[in-house]
Amino acid sequence: MIIFLNGQFLEEEQAVVSVFDRGFLYGDGLFETMRIFGGRPFRWEQHLERLEHGAAVLKIRLPLSPSVLLSAVEELIARNRMPDAVLRMTITRGVGLRGYSPRGADRPTLAMTLHPAPIGATKPTRWRLVTANVRLPANEPLAQLKSCNKLPQILARAQADAAGADEALLLNTDDCVVEASSGNLFWVQNGVVCTPPLSSGILPGVARAIVLELCRNLGLPCRESQTTPQELPQMEGVFLSLSSMGVVEAMTLDGKPLRASPLTETLRVAYDGMITSSSPAGGAAYGE
Repeated sequence: MIIFLNGQFLEEEQAVVSVFDRGFLYGDGLFETMRIFGGRPFRWEQHLERLEHGAAVLKIRLPLSPSVLLSAVEELIARNRMPDAVLRMTITRGVGLRGYSPRGADRPTLAMTLHPAPIGATKPTRWRLVTANVRLPANEPLAQLKSCNKLPQILARAQADAAGADEALLLNTDDCVVEASSGNLFWVQNGVVCTPPLSSGILPGVARAIVLELCRNLGLPCRESQTTPQELPQMEGVFLSLSSMGVVEAMTLDGKPLRASPLTETLRVAYDGMITSSSPAGGAAYGE
């Protein structure tokens, strides 16, 4: 595997980062995960916008311009011969003085890696969910940054693994279920597609924004709302949105069956159709 690290394309064994890097020491950094289709990143502009916003909040300088960064992504795809893959982009504050102060850390680390596309990403998928014990703070502004600090999500996913489930749902400090460890949550209630508001302490997922966009394009009513794990089995359907997988239907929660809504399949097909139209063979590039 060829890795992009700080302006160089390196063999995997050569791509190493200092043990004094603040990303390693404190999780002082950001990352983006996006799908590659037909050799191009899907919804590149939206992922880049979120990365730039996070970097501005953390006051981390992006070492490459957007155009140069995109060229590096395309070259990485070509060198690895992986036109359909998952791209992981990580930027940290780099090496600095010992301690929490960011003073002196003025050379950010930028790494990009490619990974095989998830199995089943282009087919209807139904997942078993569990409710995690970990809580996310409601009304937390930092939750809207895709930072390298992901301990709650790691612990939640570990709980799902231990239970033999596919994914875990997290509650916030208001006792509302708000998101999955690696995706945003949706449900269908009285024919309306619902999702928690950003103020509930969730990440503004790119796939989440696409689902809301599709609802508007298809004329499907949608709104931001709150719910609990106890209420989800009563809903007409439950699904997740992930950049790596698109729309994924949930079939159980804590061993209880969840209903299947035809709206979930409608949105999944529409999401996949948007991907097809965004590929070089299908028309406009980068999902627009």
